[in-house]
Amino acid sequence: MTAKNRQGHLLLKLSAPLVVSFWLRSGFAWIDTIFASLLHDQQGADLGDASIAAIGLTLPLEFLLTAFWVGTSNGLTARLALAMGSGEGQKVEQLKRAAGLIICALGGIFLAVACFVWWSADRVGLDPVVAAQFRIYATVLMAGSAVTSFWSILPDSLVKAHHDTRSTMWAGLYSSLANIALNALFLFAFHWGIFGIALSTVIGRFAGLAYALYRANLHERARRTRADQQIQGLYSKPIRRILFLAVPSAITFVLMGFESMAVNGMLKDLPNSTSLLASWSIFDRSVRFLAMPLIAASVAMLPLAARLYGRGDCSSIAAELSTGIRAGFIYVVLVVTPLALLLGPRVGAALSGSQVTTDLVTQALFWLPMAVLGLMPFILSRSVFDGLQMPRPGLIAAAVRTVGLVIPLVWLGSRYYHLVGFNVIQGVCAGYMLGTFISGAGVYFWARRHLAKLDGSCPLLTE
Repeated sequence: MTAKNRQGHLLLKLSAPLVVSFWLRSGFAWIDTIFASLLHDQQGADLGDASIAAIGLTLPLEFLLTAFWVGTSNGLTARLALAMGSGEGQKVEQLKRAAGLIICALGGIFLAVACFVWWSADRVGLDPVVAAQFRIYATVLMAGSAVTSFWSILPDSLVKAHHDTRSTMWAGLYSSLANIALNALFLFAFHWGIFGIALSTVIGRFAGLAYALYRANLHERARRTRADQQIQGLYSKPIRRILFLAVPSAITFVLMGFESMAVNGMLKDLPNSTSLLASWSIFDRSVRFLAMPLIAASVAMLPLAARLYGRGDCSSIAAELSTGIRAGFIYVVLVVTPLALLLGPRVGAALSGSQVTTDLVTQALFWLPMAVLGLMPFILSRSVFDGLQMPRPGLIAAAVRTVGLVIPLVWLGSRYYHLVGFNVIQGVCAGYMLGTFISGAGVYFWARRHLAKLDGSCPLLTE
């Protein structure tokens, strides 16, 4: 077996537990939507579509939170992996302390976001029922996440830097199972409605956090005793070192979340806005769910590329990228396409409260395979650039994607859909798919070209 083949298999090996973890997390995220579809008010009136629409309106805020979480985790993971690979144990300890300060700041930011949501929910022109559900769900989720989610950044980054992706998988599974149990308890026993749905998500994350802390402490105790981890030396500005990689990565995810927010803004002023928002929410969550194996591969790619870069082996990074693209294409053809075509109508009928919403969901889910296919090269190539300690290309590509492609094409689709025989939701999904596909292809060829220029030999990274 050649070196490149071995590296390709290493990416798949590291990705496999993360695929399970991310897929389970995303799949269990549907629990909120499923439970929301069952809600009624005290008079027995159906709140399902309004609650699903409220969850869809919260997705951009969740993506904003994810942006800060993933950005910080990516920056910290890359730095930790580099320090561990070079045996600089003192820097590892310094990075851990710096991460604690960053996490405290992030918690404060999202407590402020929760307060803003509570104040502004009924001031943005939403249907009153949707606004009330959104106000409760989004406020609880943002405030609770400020307290629970960000503290998992440090143990999660540590286990990934140690290449222990199985621990990430188990932590996600424990959080998801706790979420399901609490959802049932709060909804059916306590009758807390959408407040209980949001609270169960927040509290359930403690289970995964506890396990991740346990595994990270085991790895760190072992590392500190190894002879190859005793090189001394500190960063002059450790927080800046983390943020140099974290901020561009976070902005990339903020821009992707802004796409969803922009689409929600376009749909809320159109006729049948509640059904359109609900159908877009289901499409948006479906894209994220089915893209989870690809996102998992990109998460595994980051520390792997960082270590290969530190060893001066860029040819293997190119091999890893090719392996990821091939595996992703096979996944879209064999898994995503059949699921979208066969299960789309059933998903619409199961989750929607009206025939209009059911029809719109079915039509939207037809575009899933191409949307996921377009995301694949974008997220994998961005991780390659981050592993090369080059965050700017990913940031530039994300800005072009959001501002120059996805939002304008979605707007065109929402206004001129009739010119090609579509309805509104088909035009919106087609615009999203086209923008995603073009941007994904562009950043992939950019990454390949850059790696080719290095001609198989990366300069060793110096600090």
